[in-house]
Amino acid sequence: MRQIVLDTETTGLDTSQGHRIIEIGCLELVNRRKTGRTFHHYLQPDREVDPGAMEVHGITNEFLQDKPRFADLVDEFLEFIRGADLVIHNAPFDVGFIDYEFRLLQRDMPAVADICTVTDTLVMARSMYPGQRNSLDALCRRHDVDNGHRELHGALLDAEILADVYLAMTGGQTALSLGGEDDEDLGGAAVARGPRRVATDRPQLRVVQPTTAEEEAHQAWLERLDKAAGGPCVWRRLEEQS
Repeated sequence: MRQIVLDTETTGLDTSQGHRIIEIGCLELVNRRKTGRTFHHYLQPDREVDPGAMEVHGITNEFLQDKPRFADLVDEFLEFIRGADLVIHNAPFDVGFIDYEFRLLQRDMPAVADICTVTDTLVMARSMYPGQRNSLDALCRRHDVDNGHRELHGALLDAEILADVYLAMTGGQTALSLGGEDDEDLGGAAVARGPRRVATDRPQLRVVQPTTAEEEAHQAWLERLDKAAGGPCVWRRLEEQS
């Protein structure tokens, strides 16, 4: 399974006002692991950056003057994303801008939906955490993803953060610690320990069976994980093996 976590920065908020992409940042996941492959470029938009947008990402008109245009990099970009599942936070915004850039080229360009599938983490978050704040910063706090180095928005930086958030949202546990306080000094990494004695005079554990409503909620949760993972989640595979 190949996924591309993608983010853009733009001159403003609305393509109907002629706003353009000025930064694209992508990183590749294969089977839920970062491969180290990225696509990252700043772009000359041939228009001014709105002051409000500049306050968000800090990218100035002067900085962009000598940067390549979207047309110069579009073939490389298409090769990088083609056939992948794009993981985007608030996908209609970024996909809308990319499709707009494609149309401006006046070539026989595909729409993003013609060459990729799209996973919108904002839609996922609203389903998982209804009524709560679901910005990228809020999800970082909720899933203990470090974004302290993020003073301004940046396409590649935000894609890197989103990758960690997405993996956490879809059950991407990377470490397991079953010990006590001693394990905390090791950053939560799994620790190999010798066998521990278990008391033989403990009372028998009480088994609580789920209600029908709880079982249905559990199955609905697994279906969301299957959709996000692009196939059976780990829990399903364990069930199949048992």
